Formats: sequence, structure tokens, C-alpha cells
Amino acid sequence: MSGTFSKLKNAYHLLKSIDFAMLAKLSEKVDLPKVMESVAKMDETQLNGLMKMLSSRGKKKELPPIEGDFYDISSRLNAEDRALQLKVRAFMEKEIQPIVNEYWLKAEFPFEIIAKFRELNICGVTYEGYGCPNRSFLMEGIIAMEMARIDASVATFFGVQSGLAMGSIYMLGSEAQKQEWLPGMQQLNIIGAFGLTEPEVGSGTAGGLTTTAKREGDTWVLNGQKKWIGNATFADVIIIWARDLDDNQVKGFLLRKDTPGFSVEKIHDKMALRIVQNGLITLKDCRIAESDRLQNASSFKDTAKVLRMTRAGVAWEAVGCARGAYENALAYTRSRKQFGKPIAAFQLIQGHLVEMLSNLTAMQTMVFRLSEIQDAGNLKDEHASLAKVFCTLRTRDVVSRAREVMGGNGILLEYNVARFVADAEAIYSYEGTKEINSLIVGRAITGFSAFV
Repeated sequence: MSGTFSKLKNAYHLLKSIDFAMLAKLSEKVDLPKVMESVAKMDETQLNGLMKMLSSRGKKKELPPIEGDFYDISSRLNAEDRALQLKVRAFMEKEIQPIVNEYWLKAEFPFEIIAKFRELNICGVTYEGYGCPNRSFLMEGIIAMEMARIDASVATFFGVQSGLAMGSIYMLGSEAQKQEWLPGMQQLNIIGAFGLTEPEVGSGTAGGLTTTAKREGDTWVLNGQKKWIGNATFADVIIIWARDLDDNQVKGFLLRKDTPGFSVEKIHDKMALRIVQNGLITLKDCRIAESDRLQNASSFKDTAKVLRMTRAGVAWEAVGCARGAYENALAYTRSRKQFGKPIAAFQLIQGHLVEMLSNLTAMQTMVFRLSEIQDAGNLKDEHASLAKVFCTLRTRDVVSRAREVMGGNGILLEYNVARFVADAEAIYSYEGTKEINSLIVGRAITGFSAFV
């Protein structure tokens, strides 16, 4: 008797809870008896699934974080290095991201960021002494990636300053030259540039420089041109590589910006790295003191030591460029709706995203190992060249897919992928083309040199 009473009581409360007005409206749209019949035939698992779906309606779906480090490589960093990585990331997101599209479009350099960079104290990050932080090559790579994740132009400016220019002095300069230049360059009070490439000589710099140097007593007379020289329009000192007319060997010189016979013309109408101020340098009877010749640079093999060191950093820049494109594209696909739902919910879009992430993850693990080799002092030309070839190739694929999943919006600066698409082309070419770097690796694995 008590069981029957309990059932009647539950039925009474159920009837009280029914919104009959709502049922009347619902019956106008659906066949309620058929719906009830279908529900009655469901087993317990199906009913639980239906109730879960109904209870979740109206709730905002919690999406996973947008994170390009899928294998959590950053967890391999110690606490101090991880803190620096996040510090650089915060700086790039706060100081660079809001202004980068404007300056990229104008092809101008935001000089106001130099003082802000100074506060980070990361210039010359791998060098010991002269005010430099003396951290690992791995950390240098992480910093390059974080910069390029927001903008490859700013990463390139920094790479020229901290890597190519400071690195030439640190590795090949005399102690007096290091003392004169490195502390000021570390604080970005002195801006540097690196002059190797020429209008008619790119890949053939090892043996074909047309810029010449002739010694006259304690003075060297330089003549020739250099092209694509980043920071050249405002640098205080430019490392100039020239062929000694007496012994036909490549030597390095510290060219001060006020040297008579030196002029520079900004290169206009670039489609990539537009913030970088590339210059065409002309040297006409520039007289440079012997004391401003890099004292430990006597052949192109010495120049190659600098390029080997910085080429690894370019591979990291490629990773950053790809990561920025991927993360922006992922965010876009989760917010852009078509056919009633975010396009990230469609299979073809997810296929592109997974391809992008696969490439990015492979690149990250490769450059991480590359930096470990470099920190162990075992880096060879072929190690850096292989990473440069692979990462820049894969970056082109990642940025292409990022632009594809964004449709027409992918070519607009405001959606923060078009820059990466363009800038990837420059990263692909500088610091050695794919072909030249491939031949460096080919020589190492076959024992035969295919260079002309």
C-alpha cells in the first residue's frame, strides 16, 4: 500500500512540474506521441546520453588552450629559463603585437622598441663577459622563436644585432675590439649590421666576393657594394667582409657609420620582412684603420664560424614563424562560424590543423636537439644546415595551410597570418638557400662535394 502511495505522490509532483503551455507549443512543431514512443524504447545508456545532451544545452563549451608546443618541450627548461621565455613572450605580446601590422605596412622600423628591448637584457645572450647574460644556445633559440612567433622582422633585427654583428666581434675580434664594442651593443646603445651578401654575389660568397680590400700601411682601402644588409640604414657599426687583393682571402672589417666613402640606400618594395631596414651599401675608397680589422678573421672559414652559429638561430626563427601562424589560424577557426557552427568542427579544417601541428612539432623537436648539440660544443655546418633546410621548408607549408583555413581573411593583415605567409619566404632564402644548405649536408653524408 505504501509503495502505491509513493508512486502516486511522484506522479503528482511530476504533473505539477509539467509546463502544459510549453507542451502545447511543442506539439505544434513535433509529433509528441512519436517522440514519447521513441524515448520509451530507449535503453538506460541511450537515456543517460539524451539527458546529458539536454543538460549541456545552453552551456558554453570549454575549449582546450591554444598551444603550439604540443609535446610540451618547454617543460625541459629549468625554472629560470622558463621564466625568461615567458618574459620575452609577454614583452612581444604587449609591446610588439599592437604595433607590428602598422609598421610592417609602412615598411618602417619602430625605433621606440630599442629602449624597451634594453630592459629585457637578452642581447648577446650566449656570450660570456662584456655585460652579456652568458646563457645557453638553447635559450637563444627559444628567444628567437618567441620573437618570431609575433613578428619575424623584429626577430631578424635582433638576430643581426645579437648574433651576426656581436658574434663576429666576439668570435673573431681582438680583446680591444671586444671591449670597445660589445658592452654598448649588448645594451643596444650601439646598433650593428653584418655586410656579406653583394648585388651579384649571394650563394657564392665563399670564393667570389667582389668587394675588395687593399692594405696601405696601417690603413685598408675598401671598394665595392653590399646588398640586403639588415639594420644598415641606421647601424653605428657594420661588419664588412671583403677580399684582400694581396692574398685573395676574405677578411672582416669594422666600418664606422661616419667613414668617408660609405653610403647606404634603403631597399624599398619588399614583400617580406618589411620592418627590417635592408640597405644597399656602397663603399668608395673607404679607408679603415688596421685596428678596425677583425684580428682573428683571415679567411672565409672564419666567416663561416659565425654563420654556423647564427644559422641555428634562423631555424628557430622559422619555428616561431610557423607557430605564430598556426596559433592564429587555430584561434580563427574556433571563432569563425559557417553552416551554423565553428569551422574548426569540420573534418577538412581539422585535417589542415593537424598537418600544421605535425610539422610544427617535428620542427620544434629538431631545433631543440640542435641546440643541445650546440651547447655541447659539437655543432657542425651540416647540423645547422639540415635544420635550416627542413624548418624553413616546413614553415612554408604551415603558413600556407594557415592562410588556407582562413579563406579570404587570410590575406588581410588584421588577422595576423598574412605577415607570416610573406615573411616565411625571406626566412626560406637568407642565411643560405635551400640548395646551398642541402649541398652542405650532402657533402657531409656522401663524402663528395657537389659545389662548383
